[in-house]
Amino acid sequence: MSIRHFLLLLLVAGICGSLGKVLAGFSCGGWLVSIGLGFVGALVGTWLAQLAKFPSVFVVDIEGQPFPVAWSILGSALFVAVLGWLWGRGARPA
Repeated sequence: MSIRHFLLLLLVAGICGSLGKVLAGFSCGGWLVSIGLGFVGALVGTWLAQLAKFPSVFVVDIEGQPFPVAWSILGSALFVAVLGWLWGRGARPA
């Protein structure tokens, strides 16, 4: 994977993580956290979609690396909601 494709993958993950934070209603960090949430959301969302036997809705292929955008957004929103619930008043509303 080239550096350009890696940066594009980070950009897509960051956008998905940011959208997940907005959906969950909590702001829990900056752009690095958004990138991490995008990747964690992709793992959680894909895992939950496979358990429920849902199809892949919107997948972006970056140099042979599929990235499930829809499940990443939903997974990161779910993950941020759980983090906000665990942190309580420590998380700031978006």
